[in-house]
Amino acid sequence: MPAAPRTFYLIAIGGTAMTPLAGLLIEKGDRVLGSDGPLYPPMSDRLRALGVEVRPAWDPANLTPDVDRVVVGNLARGDNPELLEALRRGLPVASMPATLHDEILASRHPVVVAGTHGKTTTTALVSWVLHSAGRDPGFLVGGEPLNVDGPARLGTGPAFVVEGDEYSTSYADKGPKFLHYAPRTLVLTSVEFDHADLYADLPAVKEAFRKGVAVVPAGGRIVAFADDPNVREVLDAARAPVSFYSLVDAGAELVASGLVESEDGLSFEVRRVGAPLLSARLPLSGRHNAANALAAVSVGLEFGLSPAEITRGLATFRGVKRRMEIRGTASGVTVVDDFAHHPTAVASTIAGAKKRFPGRRIWAAFEPRSMTAGRADFFGPYLDALSNADAVALAAPFHAARLSQPGGPGALDVVALVEALRAKGLEALTAESPDALLAVLLPPLKAGDVVVTMSSGAFGGLPEKLLRALQG
Repeated sequence: MPAAPRTFYLIAIGGTAMTPLAGLLIEKGDRVLGSDGPLYPPMSDRLRALGVEVRPAWDPANLTPDVDRVVVGNLARGDNPELLEALRRGLPVASMPATLHDEILASRHPVVVAGTHGKTTTTALVSWVLHSAGRDPGFLVGGEPLNVDGPARLGTGPAFVVEGDEYSTSYADKGPKFLHYAPRTLVLTSVEFDHADLYADLPAVKEAFRKGVAVVPAGGRIVAFADDPNVREVLDAARAPVSFYSLVDAGAELVASGLVESEDGLSFEVRRVGAPLLSARLPLSGRHNAANALAAVSVGLEFGLSPAEITRGLATFRGVKRRMEIRGTASGVTVVDDFAHHPTAVASTIAGAKKRFPGRRIWAAFEPRSMTAGRADFFGPYLDALSNADAVALAAPFHAARLSQPGGPGALDVVALVEALRAKGLEALTAESPDALLAVLLPPLKAGDVVVTMSSGAFGGLPEKLLRALQG
């Protein structure tokens, strides 16, 4: 006889992993309630579609007697009144990653996609390649995949593909989320310094990934990007066999050769241990997505997919929202939105845009949104990354005040960065806010330009506002 449905109460339910978790619990047959502050699309729309009652934050009275279990998102602090009430009442309390493992992953083959860059796209791509081949995987993606109607699904196949975030687990556990997912297959795309509010330096980031590598059992497998020396370094902790993929190393198990970037996307040959395996076409831009595709090929082979099935999955992948997403064209100006915020990702996005829109002037409109992106010591890397654009529009660091406090790392000097870009011959401008940036960006735009907006946040709605202003 099926177990009676339980009622889960999710504190900070609007998070990019918490809302998908709510959908998975409901799909399993459980009931979900939760609380949060003001919510915005897409999470507000998704919770409404799921029929989840979201109670105003953070009232202890929200924990009504029907609540069986409490899940705490990592945005909830240790003094959260609802958390304290749950602990006082002795209710079972767990983090999002622990709940995902105990409720779903423990009975599946967890395919965990980790790395500083490329997690979301690669998670969505691996999921789609398996899905399009009829393997019906479960998945949880930290974004909005365009091939399916939501970021999470239980599926019925053995694989459950999950984005393995290295950010903190909860108020009580500052370790990375991926340590809780018990990966049987771990995909490692890249290792760089990020999340400066959590990790002191690159060695601390490496140690976190080294722990993730060590979690994979000897009977599992690690799929690793050979072209990143930091990835190779953390693999010294591996117990499981490692399968390397590469864009340049002919000695890797999977290699992309003859890579061509065009307006239609990417095309390349995949060679396995030196022998031809398949001819790939991927309707995405940027060399980094060829690497992401190789990771998906490797996982597909592990689950018994044929080269033809993998080829079809790659060719029909539509991508993820806010990953080189064309938002529209007005007055001859095309607006593209992207999540890029780390210097490496910014450089890759600009390079991909230049291949996708050959002969057009590429404006890089960038908001240093995160605590890492806004740091003063990223001046050099951002100068290098943004120099590849034709023109640059910079917003002020979102956390400038916090970063400039005594003892802090200091905030990125965008005025000096603009001057350095101009000295290199680029048109460059800056403003204190996204709205002010819009005002100074509009006059120099002309038909044929492409504006790529990049931010790890909403950028003040700049893509939408820019299109409206151009239409006006």
